[in-house]
Amino acid sequence: MNFLCDEGVERHIVAVLREAGNQVAYVAEIDPSISDAEVLRRAAASEAVLITSDKDFGELVYRQGRAHSGIVLVRLHGLDPARKAAVVAAAIEQHGASLPGAFCVVEEDRLRIRRPV
Repeated sequence: MNFLCDEGVERHIVAVLREAGNQVAYVAEIDPSISDAEVLRRAAASEAVLITSDKDFGELVYRQGRAHSGIVLVRLHGLDPARKAAVVAAAIEQHGASLPGAFCVVEEDRLRIRRPV
């Protein structure tokens, strides 16, 4: 799959997704400190699912109606980096076909998938 990871996403998640054969661009490597709106624009332009830990993307999608190709919001506070990467990779492996165009929230014990109206 094609992903764009926001700069707040841990490098371990980026590395595990790349090792699994996914195409992963990482804002921290490309253009650190760009605005959330620009991150979302770039993800949509490249038809990449955005992976982020920043809840502000919900505001951009739901309140401002910004276009996107899918968002995965990582909510895994308190877990070590290896466990976070394993949870995100498992969610993508199991539900990858459902991610494009959806707003997803990954938690340790569940994945919520919503389609914006």
